[in-house]
Amino acid sequence: MDLIDLWFSVALFLLGLALGSFANVVIWRFPRGESVVSPGSSCPHCGSLVRWFDNVPVISWLLLRARCRACHSPISPRYPIVELLSALLWLVAALFFGVGPQAIIVGIFFWVLLVLSFIDIDTMRLPNPIVGALAAVGLAAAVVSQFWGTLSVPLAGSQQPLVSALLGALLGAGLSGIVAAVYSGVRGRAGFGMGDVKLLGAMGLFLGPYVLLALMTGSVIGTVYGIAVAARTGSGLQSKIPFGPFLAVGGVATAVLGPAVVEWYTSLIGIS
Repeated sequence: MDLIDLWFSVALFLLGLALGSFANVVIWRFPRGESVVSPGSSCPHCGSLVRWFDNVPVISWLLLRARCRACHSPISPRYPIVELLSALLWLVAALFFGVGPQAIIVGIFFWVLLVLSFIDIDTMRLPNPIVGALAAVGLAAAVVSQFWGTLSVPLAGSQQPLVSALLGALLGAGLSGIVAAVYSGVRGRAGFGMGDVKLLGAMGLFLGPYVLLALMTGSVIGTVYGIAVAARTGSGLQSKIPFGPFLAVGGVATAVLGPAVVEWYTSLIGIS
């Protein structure tokens, strides 16, 4: 890693920390229909505004010993966890995609997936405006890649970026939509929400056809988690679980490792 790569990685890590703090605001306020811009952050217990020096990502939480300065109520550890996850995801974008616009696009992709994951955990919903914004970024990046030659998406690269991105969106939304319809018809209840279908469509714009690998990875992880929950609680496989976080993990893993995994697998079975 040369000096430029190092500084770029540090810059994206710090940007990720700052955006992690904003992610916490979006995760809390957006599902409640509140503005994510104003007013400033406040304690959910006493309503006191959080001063700027108490709003430094991770560090303030540690210095305050996880308690509000005004009322001493506990501050959830989820706040620094989200901030650190955001920073790490932006760092991964820098390390795997190098100095350039593609790392920024990847960072945005990862950050929105992080926000959607925690909203889904809290509410069992994936808000259409956020999913739509993610899709808009992916489509815009694909258009730029196609007509201006600055490759941003799909993340695995393609001679025809816009075609590959649109194919990924069609595969992601189309296949998951078929699965949802079949499951609903066979079981008589929804097993795959339309929010997940829309998210996979948006992810396909970034991942291209590799979105199928993201779907498979997320499904495997989600299934294992669901079985573990059912075994622990004795509730069977009837309990609803948010699927967005598993799709997000699949999306991040596919963005970073997808082409290498597919290349390894095709060489293993002797078709490459």
